[in-house]
Amino acid sequence: MTAPRLLINIDHVATLRNARREDTPDPVHAAGLCMQANAHGIVFHLREDRRHITERDVRLLKQTVHGKLDFELSTNADVVSICCDVQPELATLVPERREEVTTEGGLDVRANAARLDAVIPTLKEAGVEQVALFVDPVPHQIEAVAEAGAHAVELHTGDYANATTESARQRELDRLATGAHAAHEAGLRVHAGHGLDYTNIQPFVRAVPHVAEVSIGFAVISRAVFSGLPQAVRDMRHLIHTA
Repeated sequence: MTAPRLLINIDHVATLRNARREDTPDPVHAAGLCMQANAHGIVFHLREDRRHITERDVRLLKQTVHGKLDFELSTNADVVSICCDVQPELATLVPERREEVTTEGGLDVRANAARLDAVIPTLKEAGVEQVALFVDPVPHQIEAVAEAGAHAVELHTGDYANATTESARQRELDRLATGAHAAHEAGLRVHAGHGLDYTNIQPFVRAVPHVAEVSIGFAVISRAVFSGLPQAVRDMRHLIHTA
């Protein structure tokens, strides 16, 4: 069984920069440090309101990151156009509401089928190698991901991360394992992310099969305040590989 690849989400470096409307800390510099610490790739979410990552960041990341780039985006036409122009290796379509602090749940694929039927082929035709949909670990949503023509599913791990009792955590791990198996059986590549951290990553890796990569951001950036970013990345990689 191969350990999942680790992709680091750098959005919160940009959040800190933008809080003071300064040039630092630069998320592009942060991405370079993550890659030097042997992260497998970089994740960023270009939101419609540009609250953290900006178009400048996106284009510099494309030029400088020699690893996998995961461009998270809504189906907003302007952002889709930028993604098509940048041509990341992976585009992950996520739900987005302006008033949310962070993404609060998975995409309702069936309810958004008409829009996805337009956006997914557009991304593919532009040269994006992989398109993933971020969904809750619900079988009918995962079936819809395959029907929509995506290459991969990113399982929303937020309910697992937020569970407050051992029994609740186990229920969520069981749901995620079932979802990962359903995605694998449907021929989808399995990704996972949201709320994974230094305490919950090992139980997740042990319990959920077929996961090719995990996206982790806030936990790593938070630890980096105290340990430095390269060490925070190395610590997470160690936990994943020894799970």
